[in-house]
Amino acid sequence: MLRCLIKGPLLPRRRLLLLQPRRASATSSAAAGEIAPAPAVKEAALEDDLVEESHSRLVRDTCRLLELRESWSAKREAQLRHLLRVLSPPQVRAVLRARAERDARAAFEFFRWADRQWKYRHAPEVFDEMLALLSRTRLHDPARRVMRLMIRRGMRRGPQQFAHLMLSYSRAGKLRSAMRVLQLMQKDGCEPDISICNVAVNVLVVAGRVDKALEFAERMRRIAVDPDVVTYNCLIKGLCGARRIIDALEMIGSMLQNGCPPDKVSYFTVMSFLCKEKRVEEVRNLLERMRNDAGLFPDQVTYNMLIHVLAKHGHADEALGFLRESEGKRFRVDEVGYSAIVHSFCLNGRMAEAKEIVSEMISKGCRPDVVTYSAVVDGFCRIGELDQARKMMKHMYKNGCKPNTVTHTALLNGLCKVGKTSEAWELLNKSEEEWWTPNDITYSVVMHGFRREGKLKESCDVVVQMLQKGFFPTAVEINQLIHALCKEGKPAEAKDFMEQCQSKGCSINVVNFTTVIHGFSRQGDLESALSLLDDMYLTNRHPDVVTYTVVVDALGKKGKMKEATELVQKMLNRGILPTPVTYRTVIHRYSEKDKVEELLNLLDKMLARQEFSSAYNQVIEKLCAFGKLSEAYNLLSKVLRTASKRDAQTCHVLMESFLYRGLPLQSYNVACRMFQRNLIPDLELCQKVDSQLALAGETQAAGKLIIKFVERGILKQSD
Repeated sequence: MLRCLIKGPLLPRRRLLLLQPRRASATSSAAAGEIAPAPAVKEAALEDDLVEESHSRLVRDTCRLLELRESWSAKREAQLRHLLRVLSPPQVRAVLRARAERDARAAFEFFRWADRQWKYRHAPEVFDEMLALLSRTRLHDPARRVMRLMIRRGMRRGPQQFAHLMLSYSRAGKLRSAMRVLQLMQKDGCEPDISICNVAVNVLVVAGRVDKALEFAERMRRIAVDPDVVTYNCLIKGLCGARRIIDALEMIGSMLQNGCPPDKVSYFTVMSFLCKEKRVEEVRNLLERMRNDAGLFPDQVTYNMLIHVLAKHGHADEALGFLRESEGKRFRVDEVGYSAIVHSFCLNGRMAEAKEIVSEMISKGCRPDVVTYSAVVDGFCRIGELDQARKMMKHMYKNGCKPNTVTHTALLNGLCKVGKTSEAWELLNKSEEEWWTPNDITYSVVMHGFRREGKLKESCDVVVQMLQKGFFPTAVEINQLIHALCKEGKPAEAKDFMEQCQSKGCSINVVNFTTVIHGFSRQGDLESALSLLDDMYLTNRHPDVVTYTVVVDALGKKGKMKEATELVQKMLNRGILPTPVTYRTVIHRYSEKDKVEELLNLLDKMLARQEFSSAYNQVIEKLCAFGKLSEAYNLLSKVLRTASKRDAQTCHVLMESFLYRGLPLQSYNVACRMFQRNLIPDLELCQKVDSQLALAGETQAAGKLIIKFVERGILKQSD
């Protein structure tokens, strides 16, 4: 395919159907492409007006009314309708863009509402804006509806609009639907251009369909749409992502043959991949090839790219080598390039080299900035040299560089890692005196430090102060503290802490409630667990199957089987389907309490909602474990419906249980029932059964199992 793209003939224009790649998988998880459709000339001319209109009073008033949408009244809707009629198309676009910054769905709702108003119709550029905003999201269905509305009203449509729809499908992982947009273009009588073809190529590349992208690029040539440098760069990126570096280099050579000289991006894409792999010699060869073949000389941008990519992937020595080479060619390396190398050395724990680079920067008149110093402070803290970190912070002050929040947070993190969280907490409380402002990460560092040291009260105090400062811990961080409190046997304190966070506006989810409920259940406080379960519905946080399973397990452990049954039925009535863990929990607790009849009735209801093939297998095996062999034998018909290995395993467990308790005849009966169902029992186990039958004097049954094996040709008569 690559050779076809390189040497493919230029054929006359044919139908757009030629662009359709062979069927792609509907389950592809393609992300959105990085290439957006090129804006039209008119769109570019209106962009300045759009920026200016976004600050107008009409736009601000409209956005303010839309923010109050949940508390709308007839009066407010009338005000919005009046504003809509005086808004110009650029102002409507500005409103859509402002809404989409927070929620693209809200922007689409306003778009639909406005279009239904009397004596108002969206201008074509408003449709274009809505499509462009939706193309940045996964909302492919609204984008499709906008496009259909444009077709229904006979509005102008070009490749740019279809490209927006293609991007929406792509971001949603709908690869096949994205490529079908080309068919929609064909039906609409719209000829493809290079812009939408490039979007299609990039969509295929990002989806990991490099061969499909190469095939598509070949078909572009057949309809007289010659690939340009953007097309080739997308393909090169895809080939590098697939680790087909030789094909990527061939692609660069083919660009020159096809009259499309590669640009620096073409070479930079391959160089970035080689830098990640630490293939420096090949990078140098490619630099030489870039100079000789394409006449592109390495400049400061080239060396900066190489330095940053190498440093980013931990190849500090190689990055430093290119920095020296850049300086040898009298290119100026700024503090950003030096900082990248310093940061790479610090991540590898090579602090001596990092300090040498900082000293070199100062000697060359390139003053290290706060980012560089912060990287060094963090590096010292990573290896536990806190004294060196403090010295570096003093050095910062001497060189006129004030430590910022990142610098102080790195120091506090270092203190917490060596078990000095109390000292870190003191420094945090002195932040106002030191003229720096902690952020949410700073508080989280100290909070986790106290949690790791088992000082949960102090950790909760950090969260309280964090909330007072306007920072909110994540639901995961809250759950870690709740779990730690419950693990120490303090579920009541965990509940109070969770409610306090919730009252301050923190995001509390179902997992947080479940953790507290589990804490109460472990302590045996079932009343509090059930009460909290009911509270979840009051706070509009519906319990999931994990929450119910935890409570059911606790009720079963206490022997409250009636309450456990009612709770399972309540779970099923709410449409929550049981999981394998739920089945195992119910089977274990009911079998343990010898509630077999109630268990079977409950299993019938659960299996009617959610099938679980090994449910009765687990019941029999669990009953055997608790010594209830007669009940287990009565359920044998439930698992002898199929000749599966799982059913055979269950029968073997029952046979071994009978043998263990000196009941070989019952074990013999299980084996006979297996033979009747064409399920062959284990030969060694059957030999044990025969031996015990003989010892027990069961002469009629002894030896018959071996005969059944002989009759089926599994054993020879001589055996």
